[in-house]
Amino acid sequence: MRVAFVEDSNATKFHPLTLARPVFELVCGQYSLRERIVRHCGVSEWGVFIREHLAETYREEHPEARVNDYAWLSQAATVVVNGLWLPTADALREEFRREAAGFCAGQPAFFTLEPFDAAMVMRSGWESLSLLAQAQPAVPARGMCLEYAWDLVRQNATMLHEDYRLIATRHPYALQSQVAVIGRSENFHIAPTARIEPFVVLDASEGPITIGPGAVLEAFTRVAGPCHIDHGSRLLGANVRGGTTIGPNCRVGGEVEASILHGYANKYHAGFLGHSYICPWVNLGALTTNSDLKNDYSHVRVRVGSESIDTGLTKMGSFISDHTKTSIGTLLNTGSSIGAMSMILPDGQLAPKHIPSFCKVVRGELTDGVDLDRALRTARATMERRNCELTAAQERLWRRLYVQTRVERENAIQRFRERDSATR
Repeated sequence: MRVAFVEDSNATKFHPLTLARPVFELVCGQYSLRERIVRHCGVSEWGVFIREHLAETYREEHPEARVNDYAWLSQAATVVVNGLWLPTADALREEFRREAAGFCAGQPAFFTLEPFDAAMVMRSGWESLSLLAQAQPAVPARGMCLEYAWDLVRQNATMLHEDYRLIATRHPYALQSQVAVIGRSENFHIAPTARIEPFVVLDASEGPITIGPGAVLEAFTRVAGPCHIDHGSRLLGANVRGGTTIGPNCRVGGEVEASILHGYANKYHAGFLGHSYICPWVNLGALTTNSDLKNDYSHVRVRVGSESIDTGLTKMGSFISDHTKTSIGTLLNTGSSIGAMSMILPDGQLAPKHIPSFCKVVRGELTDGVDLDRALRTARATMERRNCELTAAQERLWRRLYVQTRVERENAIQRFRERDSATR
């Protein structure tokens, strides 16, 4: 089966998480949408149609993918998948394989594109996705279509349950007698090469727990399901509550609740992280803590572009993009949106809720004081510590993003100064 994953203009609603990746590479449950379908649907060839500035780094990371290749689309029938669809396990097994268009809450989730229709896509772009899908017999697409970034956090526990159903074979794992296990044995899937030290508590009474190859759970760690801990991650006496995904090669201490750490994120020390999404190469300094509940229990609002959007949720934490660093004792407000390669130096007060990319917060003041060359040197050093490389293509991407986010920075700093002067 040939599959094309597409993102349309709605991908910008997921900034800052999608600054450096397509929307279908965002994680919810154990996987991103793209990983979920490629792993479990017998895909023989796949391609992506993404924002042009992401194409170079995506080709580098996924050389097997056809990237923005319309000629490839015209070669054979291809299942087109909306990058915002979160399919259930049953959807992948049943509806997804039908010769029909799947709709979710009125939005097309998938349909089959015939070669002769590729020309229409080339002319009109993927905004014509709905029109093409409506030309085919419609079936319900089980799952949901994402609208905003907080939907990932809200749906994470559900998708952890769904992804657990997709595991074909569950390996037996001999736990030490000093490890406390709560819940049924069928709710655990632990890789043989994972290491779980004595005095760890694994509580799967409310949902399954998966622990990937090479993961390490140090003594006095407590993990409650549903939860996924990916390969190479290390938990250092952490208290991990249900609804949490810890991606590959993370370092996690303190308390984490209902959050997604995409991968290669560092929360090594004490501090609370709740109902949040953390992108790769973020470092949360010791005692960094975020609020995920307002004192009056009202709905949390999050800035998306130029708007402050009511999430309709009472619990929502922070959305932090790649390579951002917080210093010791940073306090993050409810519903914070923090861009890429920013630096937050606390002064004992809550940091601003909206911190654009390449900004610095010093003594409570928002500035554009991040030196790009220095930030790239820091990114390179950070990645080398995990045996990764900041490639030339990645550096070009960050330089382009620095230019693309300039207006957002200038507007946010202007708003901050106006509010600051009004309160004096």
